[in-house]
Amino acid sequence: MEVSRNKEVPVGNAWNRSKTQITIGFIFLILLFVWGIHLNAVKPALAMHLLAGVMMGYALSRSRFGFAGGIKRIYVRGEGSLTKALLLMFGLTMIVTMGIQWFSAQAGAIPNFLSTDGQNVIPGTQNVEPADLGVIVGGFLFGVGMIFSGGCASGTLTDMGEGEGRAWLTIPFFIIGSIPGELAMYGVQTSSLGKISARVYLPDVFGYVGALLVSIAGLLFIYWLVVRYEEKRKKAGTYMDPVSDWEDFEKPIGEEDIRPTAGQKMYHHLFVERWSFMKGALVVAFAWLFILVSQHKSWGVTTPFSTLSVYVLEKFGVTFTNPRLVELSDKVSGGLLQDGGTIRNLGLVAGALLTFLLAGRFRFKTDFQWRDSMYFIFGGLLMGFGARFARGCNAGALYSGISTFSLSGWVFLVAMTLGGIFALKTFAGKACTLPKK
Repeated sequence: MEVSRNKEVPVGNAWNRSKTQITIGFIFLILLFVWGIHLNAVKPALAMHLLAGVMMGYALSRSRFGFAGGIKRIYVRGEGSLTKALLLMFGLTMIVTMGIQWFSAQAGAIPNFLSTDGQNVIPGTQNVEPADLGVIVGGFLFGVGMIFSGGCASGTLTDMGEGEGRAWLTIPFFIIGSIPGELAMYGVQTSSLGKISARVYLPDVFGYVGALLVSIAGLLFIYWLVVRYEEKRKKAGTYMDPVSDWEDFEKPIGEEDIRPTAGQKMYHHLFVERWSFMKGALVVAFAWLFILVSQHKSWGVTTPFSTLSVYVLEKFGVTFTNPRLVELSDKVSGGLLQDGGTIRNLGLVAGALLTFLLAGRFRFKTDFQWRDSMYFIFGGLLMGFGARFARGCNAGALYSGISTFSLSGWVFLVAMTLGGIFALKTFAGKACTLPKK
């Protein structure tokens, strides 16, 4: 069926959706609501984690938004629409975070790393980590791994909800790689190498307004680099239009072949039509800030992978003496579903699944070359090890690190980007194909 001149998709094509899936989607939404009520009765914070996770998963899937694509997309396609959206997301988050942190500091709160009991802490400063060897090496390995796997930590979780077989293959090895990463992190921190580090909370150096201005200047510099690179690719004739990868049913509904009803148009707009990267950035920023306000901590993804590994190993009779692993064991002593991070990650998967069910587009996809399985497995191991060695991934070390004015976030950004570019240059044509986010 031919697409109309204004690039809208005819309604006949747009509504070739599974009504059974849509029905299941609404039932699933009700079940999520019921589960949220149960979690609220157990511990109100858990319900907030679930809500934040579902919001994140829905936004990431609906807009095909992902951190790995911020590097991979511009390298392969020559266009930086996703990268620019990420920069906008960082900037908006920083502005609000600065106000929250300034207000807390005026009320007498202190950075987390200066607190002895974790009380009266400036929200988000839990992510102000030392910029050390772990952040550099771990960030680089994480960047390589996310290219091999076709997605970052949060992106791979949402890919699971979307039915991507490669994600279901990647995540178990991501989890397996996390424990060696934790051990490496602890080993570096307690050795002489751990002294070669700098824990810098930018407001301590520049003040809160100054830290915001310096951080925004960093984002503007990256924006300038992106624009210059786009111009270079346009001159070379290798630039690809940012919407050329949209599937027909994701586009705005057309009226040329079959006139849609008002209800059809409304449903398509609300649940099927793809969001722009900018819209996705706004919703993800809102969800991140929701976590900060409701939990006084910022977003992270990979610590729950480590706690899951510890929990499973303990079920097989393994005991731990390493202080870091003992700490993780204590986190889930009451069960995995008592851990807010685990609930939030489950919410990410659920939000992505809900997106695809309501659009009537879910299917379990194993349409990749099975020889690529080794890339997914190796990528998962690298991401798991790298994320825990660096004390965070694209969510905790990068997004939350930069947005809470930690120098380590910028170091991780450079290391992750270099790792991603290294993988793309070295394994171009061998690693997995470019995903849609």
